[in-house]
Amino acid sequence: MNQKEYIDKNQERFLNELLDWLRIPSISADPAFADDVHRAAAFVADKLKTIGAENVSIEETAGYPIVYADKIVDANKPTVLVYGHYDVQPSVPDELWETPAFEPDIRDGNIYARGACDDKGQVFMHVKAFETMMQTDSLDCNVKFMIEGEEEVGSTNLGIYLRNNIEKLAADVVLVSDTGMIANDIPSIDTGLRGLSYVEVEVTGPNIDLHSGTYGGAVGNPINVLCDMISSLHDENRHITIPGFYDRVDIMSDADRAEMAKTPFSLDAYKAELDVDDVLGEKGYSTIERTGIRPTLDVNGIWGGYTGEGAKTVLPSKAYAKISMRLVPSQTSSEISDMFKNHFESIAPKSVKVKVSLHHGGEPAVTPTDSKAYRAASRAMEATFGKKPIPTRGGGSIPIVALFEEVLGLKTVLMGFGLDSDAIHSPNEKYGIFNFYKGIETIPYFFKYFAEE
Repeated sequence: MNQKEYIDKNQERFLNELLDWLRIPSISADPAFADDVHRAAAFVADKLKTIGAENVSIEETAGYPIVYADKIVDANKPTVLVYGHYDVQPSVPDELWETPAFEPDIRDGNIYARGACDDKGQVFMHVKAFETMMQTDSLDCNVKFMIEGEEEVGSTNLGIYLRNNIEKLAADVVLVSDTGMIANDIPSIDTGLRGLSYVEVEVTGPNIDLHSGTYGGAVGNPINVLCDMISSLHDENRHITIPGFYDRVDIMSDADRAEMAKTPFSLDAYKAELDVDDVLGEKGYSTIERTGIRPTLDVNGIWGGYTGEGAKTVLPSKAYAKISMRLVPSQTSSEISDMFKNHFESIAPKSVKVKVSLHHGGEPAVTPTDSKAYRAASRAMEATFGKKPIPTRGGGSIPIVALFEEVLGLKTVLMGFGLDSDAIHSPNEKYGIFNFYKGIETIPYFFKYFAEE
């Protein structure tokens, strides 16, 4: 039986096993789900052991465990280190889901569930691709799996694990499917990712909530002040106003920008899909450039005062916001975080006190398109999609890509099968059944072509 026949024969089982994994609410950000996060780790470890992986272990860290497994078929053959994560984002606001986030629902050819695309569905492609290669005696490379449970909270303990296991994790390349492609009929491979600096700010005015009639207009309102401060972080051209913010930004050449402009993209379709009348971003750059090669600053959440039913005329004591900055080469998260903190504190009026807490960050990364691994990934996608994939720059952040290079000396191939419309981190996250099976079909070709390079 060849690989395609094996996949076709076992499609329903592959899908049902994924649905079982998706039912486990492995939310790493909320301690209330700690037992479920551990259950999700045990689930994938058991699957790997069952299908023939060796040295399967659930390795404890100071946080959630890392699942390790390997299969060494020949010490003279290249080794692929497969990375993914089994933790997921919180499902809130749950009322916006059409069906419960952890009760997977299949409709219109899609799997709707938290983690369907990010990243359980894409990790499970690798598990089932490995099973396929084992069952058809066609595993052309050595393989190591490293599947963590803290990606959605900054991979706090992964760096420690890498440094303590350099020899164990020795490989020739890291293969990651935690990204997407342009469309189901336009395959693409991400060749770069933005970094991240994530902060939380707290603005405090009076020592208690005050009556807005008695004190309004006489005392600094932390919400008003916070909004003013946030608004000042961009100018009229949507340029970030933090001094020094752009000093280290690598400027892409006109020739490279011209190549990027060839990426298939319809602004009208983009606006229609998001139900917006127009886009908004840094002046002088296209939408694709704004989300791939330019840094950004966005408010991810803001709160304070009274938000319950009805009215309560209160002038709040405190206001809060969570702010993320996406970074590009050669910016660093630590430097940008410090810049933000110093600037935000400096622009605060004396009527309030400001506290800036740094949550987590990660470094931007660019992967080469002239490597053996990239060529293998390109050939693999061409074999299953019937056309050569387009190299693109991803707007999101996978901080561990830079970490893999720093600690393990390994480049990463970002061969993802999700779509921008999959609503990762949002209500009604989905993953196409087509994409799930196409990933399982494509990954063995990567192993085959990488062994040949």
